[in-house]
Amino acid sequence: MIIRERAKEFVMIEQHHHAEISGQLMSCWKRDLLKTQAALKSVLFAIYQHDCGWKLADKEPLWDDGKLSPYSFTNFPIPLKILIYQYGIDEVAKIDPYSGLLCSEHYTRFMLHDETEEAKTFVQREKERQEQLIESLPRFDPALFEFHYGLLQLFDNLSLFMCLNEPGMNEHSFFRNGLPLAPALNLKRKMNIRWTNQRAIQIEDFPFAKAITVTIKQKIVPKEDIFIKGLNESYKKAHLDRFSIQIIP
Repeated sequence: MIIRERAKEFVMIEQHHHAEISGQLMSCWKRDLLKTQAALKSVLFAIYQHDCGWKLADKEPLWDDGKLSPYSFTNFPIPLKILIYQYGIDEVAKIDPYSGLLCSEHYTRFMLHDETEEAKTFVQREKERQEQLIESLPRFDPALFEFHYGLLQLFDNLSLFMCLNEPGMNEHSFFRNGLPLAPALNLKRKMNIRWTNQRAIQIEDFPFAKAITVTIKQKIVPKEDIFIKGLNESYKKAHLDRFSIQIIP
């Protein structure tokens, strides 16, 4: 779950909804910025589905009684988070091994510097899974894979920029210096991006074929409701709000 806290409410965005935005953005990426059309369908599938493991978990959000807020993806308990990661990779890899490989690499890099035993075990098992997936592919190009992984990182971050910042604000600590870009993308080191108002985001060196409109699906849950009825009942009864944003040069 992606969480934004306000004075009297929480804005809650399910992870898979955020991933769907990532996929929509990838669909509009300028084709001349792609090295090749090879494996493009698999890359797009990985980007759309990279957070599919969260679908069930986000239907029953958990309460962090230490912070008095719902758990977000940033502080979600590591053992449970790893189960979600593994399940999501399993589901994607069943359908497309190359997509599964991209998702596995994505989550493995999240856990590389985590010193818990659960994280270390996860990284080791995913490295073994990756070797098996690579062996199952008819051709594997490491340089092209790094390019494709850079795309997954970029569109994940771009969607998170929209979901983590309050509309019209450019304050979230993850993105104060712009969006980092993988060297394999052969672009600048970062993407300069900012909210120009509550409904529009501007990108320097615009990388899309045209202006794009995306819709964030979110629930706004009053804190008072949570303290009276509990988090799950309050979340389930909250209205699903659709918030449209235009991305412009």
